[in-house]
Amino acid sequence: MATDGLDDETIRELLLNTRRIAVVGASANPARPSHEVTGFLVGRGFDVTPVNPGLAGQRLHGATVVASLEEAGPLDLVDIFRRSEEAGRVVDEAIRLGAKAVWMQLGVVDHAAAERARAAGLIAVMDRCPAIEWPRLRLSLGA
Repeated sequence: MATDGLDDETIRELLLNTRRIAVVGASANPARPSHEVTGFLVGRGFDVTPVNPGLAGQRLHGATVVASLEEAGPLDLVDIFRRSEEAGRVVDEAIRLGAKAVWMQLGVVDHAAAERARAAGLIAVMDRCPAIEWPRLRLSLGA
């Protein structure tokens, strides 16, 4: 079973019904996974807002980078590229801002934060990557 306890149908529905995504920890460095995943999401037609205070105002995969999650709203999903010990703060902010889901990337696990998100009515994904889940679930733009 997955770390987050979510089944394939939940992940499928989340990916297919999400439009606006904030990528917290987005990077301009092509060698970084957050750079690649941001491009992947943009390429799948999502409305992506990269979040990185050090890059604010720059363009990344055609999207303008903002300094804070609050500037990225309104949001459906917050994709978190931060260390596990920093994820809880981002999850709490996503809850406060009314996001519908949080997605902690591969290697990012914070069970307490996920429980807070679920208690607030959000879907909480952990230790997964949408760029892996999309092809694994054989999703397409018209799915």
